[in-house]
Amino acid sequence: MAPLAESVGATILMPFDVEDAGQEQALFERITQQWGKLDAVVHSVAFAPKADLQGGLLNASAAGFARAMDVSCHSFVRLARRAVPLMRAGGSLFAMSYEGANRVVPNYNLMGPVKAALEASCRYLAHELGPSGIRVHAISPGPLKTRAASGLKDFEQLLADAAGRAPLGELVDIMDVGFATAYLATPYARRISGNTVYVDGGVHVMG
Repeated sequence: MAPLAESVGATILMPFDVEDAGQEQALFERITQQWGKLDAVVHSVAFAPKADLQGGLLNASAAGFARAMDVSCHSFVRLARRAVPLMRAGGSLFAMSYEGANRVVPNYNLMGPVKAALEASCRYLAHELGPSGIRVHAISPGPLKTRAASGLKDFEQLLADAAGRAPLGELVDIMDVGFATAYLATPYARRISGNTVYVDGGVHVMG
């Protein structure tokens, strides 16, 4: 993470475990002191205990489901709560979702309902925060090789299937997601809010 931060000239690099309220408070105090405002926030965090993720939804424990929901969904609401006071001139909030929120993706299991809740949270926050000039977006990329995705069973097959079904004929990468998110944070997208924006080469339109 440090090399990436240095490459873009980031002036704040701090630990932030979304399950640690102290780290959250320390980060936003630093942002308030050093920057005094925020224009955009990207929430790109997801987690589920491996046993609950790979055991099917029917067998997911209450504790595992609750933790997945807290880390992957409610932490976005908490992040928004911290960010909104720093978005006095408006801003954009982004959460990363996945196609499994809206249709069954084999082996996605309990993360499907969790991501569905995340997308619904984006819509409700868009409604609540619109009068303050704050736009909220759920970004739904195609499958990406991330640490979170590596916990999914048969993930390599999922990648191959997505590439085969995509109208554009290839997988997306993190730069594609970054470009779309950056656009939505600009005034060019000033009247767009509350949507789930697919960055998946068109896979989501296929039957």
